[in-house]
Amino acid sequence: MRLPKKNTPRWIIFIIDIGICIFSIFLAYLLRFNFRIPEIDMKDMPFVIGFIIIVRIISFILGKTYAGIIRYTSSEDAQRIFSVIFLGSTILGITDIITYKTSGKIIIPTSIVIIDFIATVFLMVAARTLVKVLYYELKNPSRAKNKVIVYGAGESGVITLRTLDKDAGSKFKVVAFIDDDKKKKGKKIEGVKIHHTDELDELLTDMEITFIIISTAHLPASRKQKLVEKCLSYNTRVLNVPPISSWINGQLSFKQIKKIKIEDLLERDEIVLDKEKTYAQLYGKTILVTGAAGSIGSELVRQIIGFKPKKIVLLDQAESAIYDLVNELKEYDQTTFEEVIADIRNQESTYYCKEYL
Repeated sequence: MRLPKKNTPRWIIFIIDIGICIFSIFLAYLLRFNFRIPEIDMKDMPFVIGFIIIVRIISFILGKTYAGIIRYTSSEDAQRIFSVIFLGSTILGITDIITYKTSGKIIIPTSIVIIDFIATVFLMVAARTLVKVLYYELKNPSRAKNKVIVYGAGESGVITLRTLDKDAGSKFKVVAFIDDDKKKKGKKIEGVKIHHTDELDELLTDMEITFIIISTAHLPASRKQKLVEKCLSYNTRVLNVPPISSWINGQLSFKQIKKIKIEDLLERDEIVLDKEKTYAQLYGKTILVTGAAGSIGSELVRQIIGFKPKKIVLLDQAESAIYDLVNELKEYDQTTFEEVIADIRNQESTYYCKEYL
């Protein structure tokens, strides 16, 4: 189904919100008087409705509750609605106090104000949430979404779930949590069931999981490695949530959830080179790299270039691979490259390189 790209005009949202307010007032009266509104209250109702609507209109304009894009409604929008409605209801309550002290009459019964406040907040938030859910479902049907398991049912896991839910561009559906804590087994987080890690094989077999996202930052490297190996056998990819310190403005973004890095699987800390010392050792020097055309050797060459050596001697027995590497390195004008076709195990063929050793 093709969805409209344009956002709903603000004035339409404003009118819908006013309609919700009118309905909430009627509902408040019906509930207050058990669906039998006395005649005296029926006579005062037009004035009461008019007064409440004026207060709501002013508060909506000041609070700009109609300014948000409905399909991207968030908890911040819900908080704004709550605050604006609460402010309006407070004004209604203060008005009742003033009129009672001056004339001895209450314009709007306190119970009506309270019920109207609850109904208005609930209906406005529910309407926006319903539009958001319908929009996401029509844009990305559940059957077309990639199934995801979140490893870790703690706070970070909940944040990961909410990040996937609110991201309009993602096509992911969290179908389960897994956690090492057996006490959490069988419980639910926002409707998603928590399973123990012993059930992972069963989940991967039955549910056709596309991704497992590791949300916990304290999972040992050995556990991560076993998890990756297990997922590979089920053709399931493993993603990793970055540390909280690297989140943008303290909030997790879907784009920050990346494939697991090789250093995450090491059972030791990543080795970080001292760039100043390395620069002092390599700058302006002639460097010989054996096996330069291989995957490790060619990457070493690329890394060494950054330290501005005078010359790099590329030694390898693969002539065509050396040729390709030299062509790739032509863009680096500050470093001279010299290729040597030789076998490092053959003393005679490497005689030329002795001058560099």
